[in-house]
Amino acid sequence: MKVATKIERPTDRSDELKASSRTVRLLDVPEHRFVMIDGTGPPAPAEFEARIPGLYGMAYGLRFALKARGVAGKVGPLEGLWWTTDGVTDLDTIFQGGGERDTWRWTLMIVLPPEATDDELEVQLTTARSRVDPTLAPDLRTEIFAEGPSAQLMHIGPYAEERPTIERLHAGIEEAGFRPVGRHHELYLGDPRRSAPERLRTIVRQQVE
Repeated sequence: MKVATKIERPTDRSDELKASSRTVRLLDVPEHRFVMIDGTGPPAPAEFEARIPGLYGMAYGLRFALKARGVAGKVGPLEGLWWTTDGVTDLDTIFQGGGERDTWRWTLMIVLPPEATDDELEVQLTTARSRVDPTLAPDLRTEIFAEGPSAQLMHIGPYAEERPTIERLHAGIEEAGFRPVGRHHELYLGDPRRSAPERLRTIVRQQVE
């Protein structure tokens, strides 16, 4: 496995989403505004599916609103932030089954176009909240996330088999002289409904210092 020798600043969003499965990339991720919604516990499909309509409703609503005034764009990938309430970072503890996963917390999110105005954001957020269960609607929100210095590596294969990739990412972070901080970040470039599990692509990212 190779490790980049310096932190680079992505030239644009497309450059930011470039990742290799063989080389740990170090990059300074710029801040973005996201539509976000939270969850708790293991990532059960039903929990994800209940939140997806709000996220994509907001993202596509903004895309069409901007297109109407001549601003071209596309909807970015679904992303997820992951952490534990007890602050545990040991992978053996995090990945073991049972009730320990009750400490898991996560935020699903999609980046929003910087060209959107505050009024456009408010209109589309109100509409998107109507697409989810009323108990989830208040948690659907827009928020700026400034990630900063990070390391990332591409995982190819099923989500359940990410651990070796995460271990290689953390080893690369240590080799580069950094340490992981913040929340584990995943960017889901594949669609599990349309792609075979072994062909799914997921960027695994970790803030560093």
